[in-house]
Amino acid sequence: MIERYTRPKMGHIWSLQNKFDIWKEVEILACEAQAELGQCGITKLDAKWIREHADFTVAEIDEVEKVTNHDVIAFTTVMAKYIDADIADGEAKPSRWVHYGMTSSDLGDTALSYQVVQALDIIIEDVKQLGKTCKRRAFEFENDICVGRTHGIHAEPMTFGMKFGSWAWALKRAQTRLEQAREVSATGAISGAVGTYSNIDPYVEQYVCEKMGLTPDPLSTQVIARDRHAQAMAALAVCASTLESIAMQVRLLQQSDVIEAEEPFTKGQKGSSAMPHKRNPITAERVCGLSRVVKSNAQVAFDNVALWYERDISHSGAERVALADSFTALDYMFGKMQWMLDGLNVYTNKSLHNLWRTRGLIFSSKVILALVDCGMTREDAYVVVQRNAMKVWEDIQQAHEGPSFRENLEADADCTLAKEQLDDIFDPAGFLGHKDVIFARLQKLEF
Repeated sequence: MIERYTRPKMGHIWSLQNKFDIWKEVEILACEAQAELGQCGITKLDAKWIREHADFTVAEIDEVEKVTNHDVIAFTTVMAKYIDADIADGEAKPSRWVHYGMTSSDLGDTALSYQVVQALDIIIEDVKQLGKTCKRRAFEFENDICVGRTHGIHAEPMTFGMKFGSWAWALKRAQTRLEQAREVSATGAISGAVGTYSNIDPYVEQYVCEKMGLTPDPLSTQVIARDRHAQAMAALAVCASTLESIAMQVRLLQQSDVIEAEEPFTKGQKGSSAMPHKRNPITAERVCGLSRVVKSNAQVAFDNVALWYERDISHSGAERVALADSFTALDYMFGKMQWMLDGLNVYTNKSLHNLWRTRGLIFSSKVILALVDCGMTREDAYVVVQRNAMKVWEDIQQAHEGPSFRENLEADADCTLAKEQLDDIFDPAGFLGHKDVIFARLQKLEF
């Protein structure tokens, strides 16, 4: 019997071997349920025989399918050969009870749900591991000040730990979405040709689902509705977008003009065939590229929701590619992100250097509030602050070593702030008085 809580590698989950292993288990469980019911001719001895003798090889199924052009029939044909191999001619064949009262989707969809659950369990563990890493590193850099950027432009100081912390919270949200998708996906259906249980008792569905850790679909027509799969693929797509967002941040921080952080560069690694000095963010770029695959495949899942009447197979071929590719790509992406963020080089001295590159402009919001506190209108204060800030901005644009923002303010008669006030204003730590609130919340975050 398939172990419910095993965690195989992602590639194996989407292999034909694993799919047919699950198919075999579904068919055997259905036989055992029929024997329990006693409504048809199958006995518990028949069910026991089927469990002990049912087998297949992928190669044999492939050969039969070349003739039948039907994968389920090819599978049951091969499995019947093994079940009946030791049965004498003229005796009743136990294989006749396999697939009794079932339709192809009963087998395929229930097994697919099991595969999706197996795969989601891996991704959920990936999320937890990376989330824990981000939380740990957030506290590692809790007090290391860097400049925050909006629109790519210097804004106000923050700490580098807040970057890791924001990634941890994003991953927690991803975990929640994935767990919800797992609950929706863990659904089985053995209800017959159009879902009416015309030739099979609902007990069989209940029995099989319970043994496999699934919940019976309350009304499955012939297929399990693909909005369930779409929800899972949407969760994967959002998860991929989250990884892309983190990887994009690393790419930006690794730019030569910034270089506040850098993905690991291993011994013997080469960055460019032409330029030996290069250390490129190739891992982050790879993650960003693969996120496009996962996000695009979500659209395939959305399109698979609409089927003709009770069922067609327009979804079938597409989802066999999209599901396997998305889960495999995302698992790979998590492996790369775990390696990258666990070993991310953070250059705190460069962060402090960059914070002062705009010669104090990042303190403009503090200056305007201080002027307002002294009685100036906000409009008048804005004029004073912007006038002195733009002088610095223009010097920076022209690479001129002109006065700093503070020096311009001190020379401006309209700026009535005393030296002691300016000392307080031009202290980066002044922006972080409530930092502990942020990290206290993060401390409670659990994966």
